[in-house]
Amino acid sequence: MSEKINSDSVPFPVHYNKGLTMVKKKDLSIQLAKDVLKIEAESISSLIDKLDDNFTKAVDTIYKSNGRVIVTGIGKSGLIGKKIVATLTSTGTQAIFLHPVEGMHGDLGIVTKNDIVLAISNSGETHELNLIVTSVREIGAILIALTGDTNSSLARSCNLVIDVGVEREACPFGLAPTSSSTAALAMGDALAVALIEKRKFNEKDFYKFHPGGNLGMRLRAKVKEVMISYAQTPKVLTGVTATRAIEEMDANNKGFVLVTDRKKTLLGIFTDGDLRRLVKRGVSFHDKTVDEVMTRNPKTIDENISLAQTIESMQRDEITTLVVANGENTLKGYIHLHDILGRGGTLKIALP
Repeated sequence: MSEKINSDSVPFPVHYNKGLTMVKKKDLSIQLAKDVLKIEAESISSLIDKLDDNFTKAVDTIYKSNGRVIVTGIGKSGLIGKKIVATLTSTGTQAIFLHPVEGMHGDLGIVTKNDIVLAISNSGETHELNLIVTSVREIGAILIALTGDTNSSLARSCNLVIDVGVEREACPFGLAPTSSSTAALAMGDALAVALIEKRKFNEKDFYKFHPGGNLGMRLRAKVKEVMISYAQTPKVLTGVTATRAIEEMDANNKGFVLVTDRKKTLLGIFTDGDLRRLVKRGVSFHDKTVDEVMTRNPKTIDENISLAQTIESMQRDEITTLVVANGENTLKGYIHLHDILGRGGTLKIALP
């Protein structure tokens, strides 16, 4: 039965279903937004099955190149290209944007035979872009196409073709670049992330290119600026019962308790993982001291180490918490990955 049309309802075009559905006027914007997000999400997901050897070759080619990645495109593709350039340059790959029209009027001089040119066009038939591609071929630079038509003029002119074709645009008329530009942007991110792994680019490297950003400021800071203090650290004295250590761990809800002597010297750590392993093995801890069940010589870090180095240590050892101790192994506190990234909001750090 069709829905009765009234003054509070309007026909909403669900173009991917080729039909109409009735929605309340006040819900129209939300329905439109849901429609757009669904189509664009589907468009990005469809790229997964399009990935092939050309993507791998593109990553390897860029990685081995002694030149830069020169990204070019016009209109919406040009805007997407500029964002891809920004992502590449901030993650260790030298890149620059070249406008096709400006390129044909002198800026093509920046291209050398050692460069990689990444040309973006959904149709692959953009006249201005194809003109510059022809000139780039004469220079000898390698050409990679991001296009929605693998049989287009652009695709035939390039050394490698990455398919970013989408089934439909989110625009109800199928005209405004929406899904297609989103797909190209996502594929650009995929290239950048693959190159991050290829180059072994890490947080310390990221900081070098983001000294003024929020994450950059955090990574520049020292452990002592964000760590949890000694007073707030779960701890017990050597010689107490394992049961007492478990009570302290439970009371602080941190998943671990540190063991020290009366001079604050760090002796060991007892974690909920240790407890689970004891229980699994059927070992009774009720008649044991914490010294008998703790792990000696836990991973530590100095309070004057940068957060960038701290994250590297956490990644290397595959842990998210480090004990903070000085050169004499005196306990100072602890630091968790959440303290570096910020707990529940922006972390304010005072820099020198």
